[in-house]
Amino acid sequence: MSERVDDVDGVVRQAQAVLAVTLQAYVAIDTEGRVLGWNPAAERIFGFTPAQACARDLADLIIPVRFRDAHRAGMARLAAGEPGRVLGQQLQLAAVHRDGHEFPIELTLTVTDEPGGRVFHAFAHDDTTAQRAVRFAVVEAAVAGGLAVAESSTVAAARVVEALGVRMGWPVVELWLVDDHRQVLTCVARHTEPGQRLGDFALDELEPGIGLPGRVCADGAARWIPDLSADGVSLRSAAAARIGLRVAVGVPLAFGRHTLGALCVYAERMDDPEDTLLGLLGRLAAQVGQYLERRRAEELTVELARTKDEFLTMVTHELRNPLAVISSSTALLDEELDELTSEQQHEYLRIITRSAQRLSVMTDDLLDLARLESGHLAVDPIDTDLRDIIEQAVQANATLAAGKQLTVTMQLPERLALHADPTRLRQVADNLLSNAIKYTPAGGTITIAAGLDDTGETITWTVADTGIGIPTADQTRLFRRFYRASTALEKCIPGTGLGLVITRTIVERHHGTITLAEHTGPGTTFIVRLPSTTPSA
Repeated sequence: MSERVDDVDGVVRQAQAVLAVTLQAYVAIDTEGRVLGWNPAAERIFGFTPAQACARDLADLIIPVRFRDAHRAGMARLAAGEPGRVLGQQLQLAAVHRDGHEFPIELTLTVTDEPGGRVFHAFAHDDTTAQRAVRFAVVEAAVAGGLAVAESSTVAAARVVEALGVRMGWPVVELWLVDDHRQVLTCVARHTEPGQRLGDFALDELEPGIGLPGRVCADGAARWIPDLSADGVSLRSAAAARIGLRVAVGVPLAFGRHTLGALCVYAERMDDPEDTLLGLLGRLAAQVGQYLERRRAEELTVELARTKDEFLTMVTHELRNPLAVISSSTALLDEELDELTSEQQHEYLRIITRSAQRLSVMTDDLLDLARLESGHLAVDPIDTDLRDIIEQAVQANATLAAGKQLTVTMQLPERLALHADPTRLRQVADNLLSNAIKYTPAGGTITIAAGLDDTGETITWTVADTGIGIPTADQTRLFRRFYRASTALEKCIPGTGLGLVITRTIVERHHGTITLAEHTGPGTTFIVRLPSTTPSA
């Protein structure tokens, strides 16, 4: 008899040894839900030691609060001997760790009848990795599908952030791209969950090196900010913390060694491990980077073809007309020279001169644009006065304005000191003023205003007119080479479509910006912002 007891004890010890080393969590509970058994794997998965878990109610330990009543009701039915549909089945459930975070488990439940009553045996393992792999695969498929059918880079960016935000449950996802021409970062797509208010966090442009997107692009490396409220580097981190965003991750969008932008996500918490999440975002960023580079190449091909067509159109109309005038006037002058009065001869010469000047302006514009965009045209800043530059431009264009009975008003302080190239800013002033004169009907008004902002570091310069205006559909293409607004074409107003391109290039070479103000009535207002000091200062 003693030998049989020893055999039983040996089997029990062997079973306990197996449970101690198994990778699955083993939990035994009685009919009242109290823990009877708890192996080391259960401690690793749920965070409680056997001493902390045994004799306690399992529901209070690892069952999420919202499921506890249903769990206890189900256990009561099993304890009463009712057939259980969950017995012997693989169940996908949610569990709570000792530290409070919730995670998925896969569990199998069996029951045995012991001398002291029924005992339930649960074998479980953490299913986070498997479910994460499935979720990540779904996200990657959604992103790949979105990129495959996107008809433009803008649509592609929107689909990427939406796929990440919706599938991963992140409240804010942003995709930023580097604008090499303007030397800024632009948020081309942003996803926010319903009800999420961004406030002053929602910026659309950032300087290089500023904020999480700027730092990711500057370093070309991923960044993880575990606590935005403690990130003293960026004011945007403080804005994020104020609206409940605690954690942020950013990865670079790159093609080869060239950084194209940054993909950034913000959330209250991120349950996935840092290296795992960075791996997912890194793979997605590589997908997006390849797509953007391919799309840019395609768009560049289209842009070159369009530019060629528009250049040929400009040459046909804007160069052929003055050449035709010069040719015909010269021929008439030659044929009728003996019969023309001195005044008539001078009038022919004035016509030829005006046409030649028009050709000269177009040639200079083309040369200036090529030099400015290639960086071969020098910009030599000195301490100068913007008021003097504007006044000189107004005086030079006074005859043209008077010929159309236009009223030109200046609202300028005594002096507007800045560090800039006066010759190039004079080009800006001439272009903006001549455009205002050209596109404003007789009897209209042109108002030029400039002044320092409250910080004393930025000059805001506006040129407003009561002219024909620019349709909303044309405004996004206004600074494109050779582009002419539809209103100008309809009224057959001559022009090369280069003046504003040159103006923007000069302004940006001075670390400034030029934008078109929103208009509710007729006319157009251009806003130029320039630093009053050198960028280093």
